[in-house]
Amino acid sequence: MPPFNPLVQKLAPPPVPSVFAWGRSYDGSRGPLIDLSQAVPGYPPHPKMLELLKEMAGSTAYCGYGAIEGESHLRRVYAEHVRDVYGADIDSQNIHVTSGCNEAFISAATAVAGAGETVLMTNPFYFNHETTLAMMGVTIKTVDCAADDGFLPRVDAVAAAITPDVRALALVSPNNPTGAVYPADLLREIFEVCREKDIWLILDETYRDFLPDPGRSPHGLFDEDEWEDRLICLYSFSKSFCIPGHRLGAITAGAKAVEQIAKIMDNIQICAPRAAQAAVAQAMPMLADWREGNRQEIVRRAKALRMVIAQVPAWRIDAVGAYFAFVRHPFPSLNSAEVAERMAKQAGVICIPGMYFGPGQEQYLRFAFANADVPTIERLAERLENFAAE
Repeated sequence: MPPFNPLVQKLAPPPVPSVFAWGRSYDGSRGPLIDLSQAVPGYPPHPKMLELLKEMAGSTAYCGYGAIEGESHLRRVYAEHVRDVYGADIDSQNIHVTSGCNEAFISAATAVAGAGETVLMTNPFYFNHETTLAMMGVTIKTVDCAADDGFLPRVDAVAAAITPDVRALALVSPNNPTGAVYPADLLREIFEVCREKDIWLILDETYRDFLPDPGRSPHGLFDEDEWEDRLICLYSFSKSFCIPGHRLGAITAGAKAVEQIAKIMDNIQICAPRAAQAAVAQAMPMLADWREGNRQEIVRRAKALRMVIAQVPAWRIDAVGAYFAFVRHPFPSLNSAEVAERMAKQAGVICIPGMYFGPGQEQYLRFAFANADVPTIERLAERLENFAAE
């Protein structure tokens, strides 16, 4: 057999299937399996969303190739949405639609960094970002984020880590895996460092629609001078509309960056799924109130998780927000993968080990609390209290 690409061959297998496999070994003795693993909306799409998807999928209008940058209607509607969220001057030429946010990231990263160059990330990091860069041959450097800082990066540490080989800094806020929400002032300071160091800031805001404070702009970076030359923002429609299977994301960037990203997209996907684009373009203004209700529900789930962890003092939440909580487990002699596997098999709770998100995270588990409703989350107290991993 001829060799495989060594950059791909050295990657670890995707982590989520292994976690699901642990759950399949659970015998059901503690009650129904509680899934806090992969971030999947814990409620169905709106019936109108399903109607639109059915209608558009059955239309011959969307059977052919579409514009590489995305359907003009969706680009226009999403640009209006971004203007509303940030109070910024954003036009459809600043929008590129992608097949999910992972594709948005690989497209953005490829546009600004090549093999042998470096992208800076935080630690802990979203594992798909790390493996994407690794298979591209891009060198990865990390800035450690401490629990004492709420897993927020320190500006001085970011500045110190930007060496001449660094082409971009990739951040996620609200964060995956920790849930930490980066304050607007912190993002502005980090953006200023990127501008001084002449590198790109790639900001993944997949979970932006689930911030605890309604009506507050996540940041003011689109008002910064020459933001188009430094900033690329990523977004996903998957969580907000409960349609991760339809693979739809978006990039907001300067027109020149969108032009470069279109070259990449033409070689990866040509265009994102057109029927889903057409459906979301209509659903975005139509389902605004429903989406706000979902945001409020996620806030209730976060509150429920805090209350649960308060009942089991051996466990501790060190960061929580939007979809995730980074939870410190009480078993210092075991790493997080060992704890997560035993929790799945013995307690019927599946979650992602912290060590999958970077070195030094062996004492943490990522709970995707948004997957479960409040009554299910409340059942966690007994499961964690009675779970003895050692």
